[in-house]
Amino acid sequence: MKAYLVLDLAIHDHASFKAYIDAIPAFIARHGGRYIVQGAVPTAVEGGWMPERMVILEFPSRQNATDFLGDPEIQDLFAIRHRTTTSRLVLVDGCTA
Repeated sequence: MKAYLVLDLAIHDHASFKAYIDAIPAFIARHGGRYIVQGAVPTAVEGGWMPERMVILEFPSRQNATDFLGDPEIQDLFAIRHRTTTSRLVLVDGCTA
């Protein structure tokens, strides 16, 4: 079953965040992932959720996604994202049908 990482982020330091943007695609691909949505500006339709930018990644399985998140080589990049953005990240499984 496919799994998705959904990232809601507000970028505070674009210059420093660029290192993350440049390097992260190789790690996503290494774990079988691909972008479904890449840094798009969403339109709030209902409720109080007001994300500034959205990224949605698709992985072949939850294991691929958790391996991506736990990859020791990517932790420095995650530290850049944490330092240069305010972000929320969720992991969700896709439909079985």
